[in-house]
Amino acid sequence: MTMIIQAMNPSLEGIASLDHLGVIRVQGEDAASFLHGQLTQDFSLLGMTEARLAAFCSAKGRMQASFIGFKRSHQEILLICSRDLLPATLKRLSMFVLRAKAKLSDASNEFTLLGLAGEAVPESSAKPWTKSELGPASLVTLYPADETPRALWVAPVSTPAPSGPALSDALWQWGEVRSGIAMVSAPIAEAFVPQMLNYESVGGVNFKKGCYPGQEVVARSQFRGTLKRRAYLVHCQEVMQAGDEVFEPADSEQPCGLVAQSAVAPSGGYDAIVSLQISAAQGLLHLKSAQGAPLKLLPLPYPLLDNI
Repeated sequence: MTMIIQAMNPSLEGIASLDHLGVIRVQGEDAASFLHGQLTQDFSLLGMTEARLAAFCSAKGRMQASFIGFKRSHQEILLICSRDLLPATLKRLSMFVLRAKAKLSDASNEFTLLGLAGEAVPESSAKPWTKSELGPASLVTLYPADETPRALWVAPVSTPAPSGPALSDALWQWGEVRSGIAMVSAPIAEAFVPQMLNYESVGGVNFKKGCYPGQEVVARSQFRGTLKRRAYLVHCQEVMQAGDEVFEPADSEQPCGLVAQSAVAPSGGYDAIVSLQISAAQGLLHLKSAQGAPLKLLPLPYPLLDNI
C-alpha cells in the first residue's frame, strides 16, 4: 500500500487500518437463513450488492454485538464486528446453529480490513450499505461523516491494498463518531436496545422480518411508545470513553446517559455518541458526575424516522 503520512492535517481523507475490528465467517447453504433468525436485519433477502447493519440481541432485547454483514458468495457471509466482543459473540451465535447447515468461524486473520475516506472512496456516490466488488475485495459504503464519503474495504490478506494517503486511527474513529452510528464494543455490551443507538433510523432493524432473540422487546419499544432513550452527538473538552456515564445537574445519583463511542476531535476536546434519556436531551449535561465537565449537544447527521 502506498501511503503518505499526514502531518498536522485534520482532514478526513485517506486509508486507515481497522485493527479494532474482526471477522466472523458464516458458511453453508443455511448461512443466510440462520442469521436471519438471530439478528435484527433481514438476511434471507440479502443481495450480492447489499450490506446490512445488524444487532445480535439478548432475550431482553439488549445489544450483545453489532455487525456490518455482507455476502462474499451465496453460501458465505462475513460479519464485521468489534474485535473485543468477537470470541464471546462467536460462542453465543454458535450455540444456536443446532441442525442448520451453517458453520461459524473466526476469520479475522484471513482478511484485511481498511477504512476509506474522502477521495480514497472509489464509489462515493453509492448509497449507504451498498456493496460492490473490486476484484477479490468487497467495498461497503458507510454513512458519511460531515458529508465526507466513507467505505469499508474487506479483502483476503494476500490482496494488494488500494493506494492512498494514510489516515490515522484517531481520525478514522472521529469520522465514525461524526457519522452518528455507534458499533457495540465491550464497555457497552448489553447496555442498549437497538433504538437507543438509533439503529432503526440507519438501516439496523427490520420490523417486518420474522422473530429473533429479543424481537418482542425491540418491537414493543418501537410501537408502544416505551422508548425513553435516543443517541445524540455531543462535544466535551475532557476525555470521554465508551461506558462513561452522563448526569444532569439536578440528579447526582442516577445517570441520564451513557457514552457509546468517542474520539478525539481534531479541533480539540472529544466528540462522542451518547445514548440519553430523551427528557434530558435539551437540558444541561455533565460527564461522569453532576458536577463534571459540561457536554455540548451537537446536531445528528441524519433524521430520526417516525414511520418505520
